[in-house]
Amino acid sequence: MSRRSPVPPPASADEFISARIAAAMPTLTPIHQRMGAFVLANLFRSATMRIDEFAAAAGASIATANRFARALGFSGYPAFRDALVRGFEATIAPVERLRSSRETPATAADVFEASLAQAAANVRLAQTSADAAKAEALVDAILDARRVFVIGYGASAYLAGLLEHGLTPYCANVQSLALPGGPSHAARRLFTASREDVLVAIAFPRYVDDTLALARQAREHGVRVVALTDSGASPLARIAHLVLAIHAERRLAANCDTAVLAVIEALCDAVAHRAKRSVEAASGLAEFVLPWLAAPSPLNGAQAAPRTASSKRQPQREPRET
Repeated sequence: MSRRSPVPPPASADEFISARIAAAMPTLTPIHQRMGAFVLANLFRSATMRIDEFAAAAGASIATANRFARALGFSGYPAFRDALVRGFEATIAPVERLRSSRETPATAADVFEASLAQAAANVRLAQTSADAAKAEALVDAILDARRVFVIGYGASAYLAGLLEHGLTPYCANVQSLALPGGPSHAARRLFTASREDVLVAIAFPRYVDDTLALARQAREHGVRVVALTDSGASPLARIAHLVLAIHAERRLAANCDTAVLAVIEALCDAVAHRAKRSVEAASGLAEFVLPWLAAPSPLNGAQAAPRTASSKRQPQREPRET
């Protein structure tokens, strides 16, 4: 029989399971010590495991896994896993949804349709919950700023790049801080920022600490911080002056970026509509990039004549003064 741990049952959700196991280790049987060592070395992985998976990974039986949990003062493995999951909820949720989905028979077409339906629902929710006052305030902040910094890490780095791409024609100085130099390079850029500048920070579960740290530092430096995130409960929302909450739930992954991208495009359109000389800027940009654009193929299948260097439209040059 395994010996009981003198450690009392968990008093609150704030207790760390790793400290609990470490305190109990001297009183555990050898097999339970081995299971405890596995958990300490693989906290997140253990939190994602069902009892049969945990037992197999630790080289023990399901009954032994249950006894291990009871030796730590829990009622059984489910209660032990609940304690282990605390703090990992947002990270583990997509794993659990994927596990449940795989246990339900479905065709690829079913999954395809369900994913598109959820993306469409997120976009509809973004449309119906749009806050006119926040939209106006956000556009004002961007157009009034001397410089607009955009930041996001992980998947949000791509969204940050698209926001920079969309704002660039209409704002004098837009800089994405999601650069190869990483957070330290972004911090160097933000060091020069001031109250005249705006930082648009993008963070969705799973929130990246670098985004939060840089947004917090920018705010302390006097920069106005705008957050694109999933809810008021986001850690980024507690840092930002202005929060635009976007529902981004996805069944089999951490986030659905469709609604976020739709809001980014809407924001860029609103800025384009309000910006001074936006038509001239858009026209000038289109003409400037024209030599790098390919014409679409004819729909009737006929071969289009190849464009030669002389047939490309060249930017017009002003005549030199003599």
